[in-house]
Amino acid sequence: MSRLRFTYDHQWLRKEDDSSLTLGITDYAQEQLGDIVYIELPEIGHRFQLGDDLAVIESVKASGEIRMPVAGSIRSINERLADEPEIVNSEPYEAGWLLCLEANEVSSIDSLMDDEAYQTYIDDL
Repeated sequence: MSRLRFTYDHQWLRKEDDSSLTLGITDYAQEQLGDIVYIELPEIGHRFQLGDDLAVIESVKASGEIRMPVAGSIRSINERLADEPEIVNSEPYEAGWLLCLEANEVSSIDSLMDDEAYQTYIDDL
């Protein structure tokens, strides 16, 4: 069973062994965006509430906001994306992760979609 949970905004979250959460965008999202050319990530330590604007992602097709899927603070960011944002296109679930966060309540991701529910969701779009 996958450790990933998904939002309706096409983000994924993975609970790590230390209870932090790794966040990225889904394969579906990167396909819709096209070639990603720039990602603006927040500062480490910054606190966000659920739904706050978290990051900006720009592609040759569009620019969009990534919203905070849970309340918490930024623990680390994927610094590699500053020079190689296209990694999100080629490896959205591995090297293309965006950031790691400390959630106020880690269990808040339990209500997000699992693999099967997310696949059904995107199949219906």
